Amino acid sequence: MANRNWIATLTALALAACNSAGDAPTQSALATTGVTDAMLAAGVGDEWLSYGGGYDEQRFSPLTQISDQNVGELGLAWFADLDTARGQEATPLMHDGTLYVSTAWSMVKAYDAKTGALKWSYDPQVPRETLVRVCCDAVNRGVALYGDKVYVATLDGRLVALDMKTGKEAWSKMTVPDQESYAITGAPRIAKGKVLIGSAGSEYRARGYISAYDAQTGEMVWRFHTVPGNPRDGFENDAMARAAKTWEGKWWEFGGGGTVWDSITYDPGTNLVYFGTGNAEPWNPKTNDRGLGDALYTSSIVAVNADTGEYAWHFQETPEDRWDFDSNSQITIANLDVDGAQRRVVMHAPKNGFYYVLDAKTGKFLSGEPFAPVNWADGLDPVTGRPNIRPEARYEQTGEMFLGTPGLYGAHTWHPMSFSPNTGLMYIPANNTAQPYLADENFEGSDIGGQMGIDGASVSLPADKKARADAMAATTGHLLAWDPVTQTEKWRVEYPGPSNGGTMSTAGNLVFQGTAGGEFRAYSADAGKQLWSFPAQTGIIAAPMTYAIDGEQYVAILAGWGGLWDIYPGLLSGKSGPMRNISRLLVFKLGANGKLPPAPPMNKMVLDPPPFTGTQKQVDQGKALFARYCSGCHGDAAISGALNPDLRHSGAIASADTIKAVVLDGALKHNGMVSFKSAVKAADAEAIRQYLIKRANEDKALEGT
Repeated sequence: MANRNWIATLTALALAACNSAGDAPTQSALATTGVTDAMLAAGVGDEWLSYGGGYDEQRFSPLTQISDQNVGELGLAWFADLDTARGQEATPLMHDGTLYVSTAWSMVKAYDAKTGALKWSYDPQVPRETLVRVCCDAVNRGVALYGDKVYVATLDGRLVALDMKTGKEAWSKMTVPDQESYAITGAPRIAKGKVLIGSAGSEYRARGYISAYDAQTGEMVWRFHTVPGNPRDGFENDAMARAAKTWEGKWWEFGGGGTVWDSITYDPGTNLVYFGTGNAEPWNPKTNDRGLGDALYTSSIVAVNADTGEYAWHFQETPEDRWDFDSNSQITIANLDVDGAQRRVVMHAPKNGFYYVLDAKTGKFLSGEPFAPVNWADGLDPVTGRPNIRPEARYEQTGEMFLGTPGLYGAHTWHPMSFSPNTGLMYIPANNTAQPYLADENFEGSDIGGQMGIDGASVSLPADKKARADAMAATTGHLLAWDPVTQTEKWRVEYPGPSNGGTMSTAGNLVFQGTAGGEFRAYSADAGKQLWSFPAQTGIIAAPMTYAIDGEQYVAILAGWGGLWDIYPGLLSGKSGPMRNISRLLVFKLGANGKLPPAPPMNKMVLDPPPFTGTQKQVDQGKALFARYCSGCHGDAAISGALNPDLRHSGAIASADTIKAVVLDGALKHNGMVSFKSAVKAADAEAIRQYLIKRANEDKALEGT
């Protein structure tokens, strides 16, 4: 440890940086004890110190005690039940014998990494009504470790530093501009004494950014916005002035989007921070007359100087994004053989279905090929990497519905991929999904709910057996082993549905992944042969990690079904099988024989709705209102997943007064169901009720055929 501290001290530099408001330069002191910069730069060994394993975000472990020869002997060492029945997306971190993990609602827990004994627990007390501005569950993807502190970003927008030993707050800073359009679900990252974090909100009225905070004091060092603001206010820098030329209309009135809600990667070799940005907002470009410009820097990878936040380069993967093709999937750095020479590269497999390899220093496009079915573009320009967008994909121009592949869920979204230097392969949790897009010609902005400009009602899945069967058959997932040098598939493992968990690869020739169907599996990294599985009793969407203590290797993963796929796609959310949320931390080692308690039975809900007494006009009105304001939590066509109430089964729909109390008065705001009275009136609430009754009766009749 002394040598590491000496190296860190020698390499410490005075880090002068200005934030976007032009404040005086500040300094960030490098850590010389606890988790140091040198330790983070060294990457994964016996400890797992950062979200992606190391600065390169490869999620590869050199540990070999657990290998393809003995992984069949892996057993449950210990488990810990969690007190949040929402989706679990975090990657645990391990340092000095302690396992640190965040859970839903941004809670943090510290466990003895050998025994599972709880050392401390922290609850930031996130208001449950925060859910109204969160597209995809009350999730949190993990913490950061630096010095003697643990850092967590909370759903309601705070960045909190905790004492590593006790879990007590050292400092807390509100990082988001308002409490209407912004939230945080991502994990912080560390770069040279600074904590990096962005926000979510590209479906609301957010203006994207990434910020750097001094790890010791919590003071903001710099902020880089990803889209330009109102030109009348002036631009913060030349990058914003250049970006403004790619927008039309009054884009700033809806914020612009481009939020940095997940991927952040720091590369000490280039001293650059790479981050992905979200979609332009609204999705439908006609909504705010933003035109057919690129809408920079949305759906892009952007690189900035780690010391100052100054723009270095960008590569836009999806110009004029109207499909929700966020570029927030994990960004991985590696040295690859490119045209016969070693080159430092950035690799990315975003939602739009293309796999990109870029030069890490300049952002130059090196190669790109589709790793999934793609119909929104006819390939990439071989020199620039720019997509050739098909005319029919510009649905707001044609006025017709466009069935896009991939859809808004993406060919690969936030679920982490892993890269093995041993095999040279990237292991991607891939999805085969489609999405119908149709412009809402009558859309008007509101002060609550998503602001996408999309007609979700007209394209919702009908109560038709054949249509539903066709949609189910076309919706699958798989584990994909991809060669980034040749841009070709090497092997795949098929899954019934999408939204399977993130991956981790190891020097033991293994790839670990949890499934949406409730298994934790190990495959051979070279050939994709399944070697081991464990029934987790719940869907797994998070990624595993591994560590070693006293010569024993452990593998840990958070289990707990949830996230976007459980919430929005209605009937399709159950494609991998009927799931429920049982949130647990599972830890394994060779020779262990621990057992989980028996899973509670899954009770089949029977539709028993009141008779429909409304009018077709009410149903049409209620369908449109439900699609805009309710489907994001209660599912397409009023069919929900496992987490949120399925309103077809709710007793509340039998009473007009009860529905009004919930929708207008906010009677259930303590559960996240706030009042929508600013956008929905009494007659609207009744129309929604009649739509729900009609839908429940339709599906009851369908079940009987």
